[in-house]
Amino acid sequence: MTTQEEIKKKILVPASKLPTIARKEKLKERNDFKESVQWRIFRIMAEFVDGFEFLSDFKKSVTFFGSARIKPDSPYYQDAEKLSAMLAKDDFAVFSGGGPGIMEAANKGAYEADGESVGLNIQLKYAQRINNFIKKAMGFHYFFTRKVMLSYSAQAYVFFPGGFGTLDEFFEILVLIQTEKIPRYIPIVCVGKEFWRSIDEWIKEVNFGKYKFIDKEDIGFYHVVDSVEEAFEIIKKSKPRGDINY
Repeated sequence: MTTQEEIKKKILVPASKLPTIARKEKLKERNDFKESVQWRIFRIMAEFVDGFEFLSDFKKSVTFFGSARIKPDSPYYQDAEKLSAMLAKDDFAVFSGGGPGIMEAANKGAYEADGESVGLNIQLKYAQRINNFIKKAMGFHYFFTRKVMLSYSAQAYVFFPGGFGTLDEFFEILVLIQTEKIPRYIPIVCVGKEFWRSIDEWIKEVNFGKYKFIDKEDIGFYHVVDSVEEAFEIIKKSKPRGDINY
């Protein structure tokens, strides 16, 4: 069986050792292989290999999602910080996207509770978008590889209020659970009834109730709570996840 180390040796080769690409329609030969589609494929493969290897050290973890715009004086920030501290003390590794807002709050709570505070951040052109409360981190060039890693290791998902990015993650993970690409026993916990109530009502009354676009059991994939204590009780009872079917 091919080991991860052998795979990496095959994939992570210098650009100078990769085959050159000649484009007949161009008069000028490419000087930088990194501009080619082939290079992108190798880079994507490398990010997946490194990402899965990085995550393999964490057997019990929770991934936090939420707005990057939420400030430290927000009750949502303070609740995320409190919940992550409670989880860290119960030996959960806390994962976030590594940025500000709810991500920072989650990392801060785990960091100050002396727990595993992990950031899977995105590499921007001039800097990495990373907060100051992360003990272990991995930077990704591609948003979609990072997105897979944020979903991969979680024993539970926590969603605080957020914008399009947060809602994108929320509905994607719902689909992955609905289609059993992620085990159905893994809980999705939405904190903040004021924010999530209208989304919850739309799912139940319109998507299911009026149009029957989803099954009744699909409604049970997520929990809307109003306190960190409720969220903690749900997560504490969650089962360790097995392999996924991505």
